[in-house]
Amino acid sequence: MSHPRQFMRLFTIQWVLMRHGLDELLFAIPWFKPASFLMRLSPWRLFGKSTLRPRAERIRLALEELGPIFIKFGQALSTRRDLLPEDIADELAKLQDRVPPFPGEQARQIIEAALKKPVSELFLDFNEIPLASASIAQVHPATLKDGRDVVVKVVRPNILPVIERDLEVLHTLAYLAEKSSADIRRLHPQDVVGEFDKTIHDELDLVREAANCGLLARNFEGSPLLHVPAIDWDYSHPNVMVQERIYGIQISDVEGLNAAGINMKVLAERGVEIFFTQVFTHNFFHADMHPGNVFVSPDTPDTPRYMAVDFGIMGSLTPDDQRYLAENFHAFFNRDYRRVAELHIESGWVPADTRLNEFEAAIRTISEPIFQRPIRDISFGKFLLRLFQTARRFNMEVQPQLVLLQKTLLNIEGLGRQLYPDLDLWTTAKPFIERWMIERVGPKAALKTLRHELPRVLALLPEMPRLTHEALTAQSKQAELMQRQTAELNTLRQQMERGQRWMIVMFGVLVVLAGVIAYALL
Repeated sequence: MSHPRQFMRLFTIQWVLMRHGLDELLFAIPWFKPASFLMRLSPWRLFGKSTLRPRAERIRLALEELGPIFIKFGQALSTRRDLLPEDIADELAKLQDRVPPFPGEQARQIIEAALKKPVSELFLDFNEIPLASASIAQVHPATLKDGRDVVVKVVRPNILPVIERDLEVLHTLAYLAEKSSADIRRLHPQDVVGEFDKTIHDELDLVREAANCGLLARNFEGSPLLHVPAIDWDYSHPNVMVQERIYGIQISDVEGLNAAGINMKVLAERGVEIFFTQVFTHNFFHADMHPGNVFVSPDTPDTPRYMAVDFGIMGSLTPDDQRYLAENFHAFFNRDYRRVAELHIESGWVPADTRLNEFEAAIRTISEPIFQRPIRDISFGKFLLRLFQTARRFNMEVQPQLVLLQKTLLNIEGLGRQLYPDLDLWTTAKPFIERWMIERVGPKAALKTLRHELPRVLALLPEMPRLTHEALTAQSKQAELMQRQTAELNTLRQQMERGQRWMIVMFGVLVVLAGVIAYALL
């Protein structure tokens, strides 16, 4: 994007912020402080209209006015409750993709251009009125030639230039913010925007989303916990995705769930089980589990089954982060706060020079009061956020790989509490974590590792004599080299010692000569 266009977009952003009484957000950055007099002279300041609404609400309204990319960025920020004041995080969580649909005829043209066939040849029926419309894409109901009901997801036309323009502006603002303050720099705003940049580009590629859907479906194949709608790969394209249409009750429709006789306790507990299965068994989890993407099948009300859609945002952890996270959970469940502190240091989440006793005491301070409260009054998600906020006092760096996990856990627990207020996340999760620890850390894990490595060891067995000979030869050569180097060092040391002795003798001679000359002159 050219600099004039970027300047004009920054000007538009500033204008919107000023109208909502939020101009101090930009004028707090040193680059903009010389123009701060504009803030004081703005009519919204002079007449006091901007202060009629709370600050958090004004931020939400400004983001909605700035358009789809800023709405999605606000949604992403709402998951970082460890970084935001509570009022702002709550308000940003209300952001919705309130985007008017683009014309159905235009969707038809995009489908035909992508799949190289008229819609009439692709579908028995195609409805130009969308089921849903969001900032990146919209969804149309359709029927395939074989009679199967599907939904057709179509990326918005000409959306990429808009995204690239606003992403460049966000990168610029993050750069300026990071340069303006050491406290802001520790929050890594450029990394946060970078993660958002990657996520939104991933959402633009519907083939990638289809692949995510396929993997999640294989992970839960035959499972009574979660149904993942099938992808029709013959109709897959970066701009178009055709997927099985599901018929379920939206998870937020509590009245509808009760009317269908759904067992709410089992439903809430299964949601927790799905989360931990995805994170610790599959290491591949749906990271956008807001109510609009989660449905419940009414077919088996006593053992309800979840149904998920929208697989553009998925998450996974490195093996080390996965293990450290599981051990953290396990230590918390057993109130072993010292081990929690050690794990944060071992994982690099806090600096290596952190004073262990002080960190342990801080963790105990936030943990013990929680364990004394009734289960129904404990939010595990909020507890983790308090932990991260405490760790920030010990210079804990933002962990981008944990952002999606935090978001998903908060969504799952929030949904669970809404469905069944007495949900005991601790009791539901503890056996799962303990099983994982036994399988991955205990004797069973050692046996599994040995079984996994055994074919490789057996394949190398015929080579062992040669490898052993080469290793011994290399070791012998290394020993000879070290001996030569030692001998050379000893020779050099002897030469230096002789040189030092000669220098001492010469210095003594010079002193004597100086004395003789001085005596002769006197």
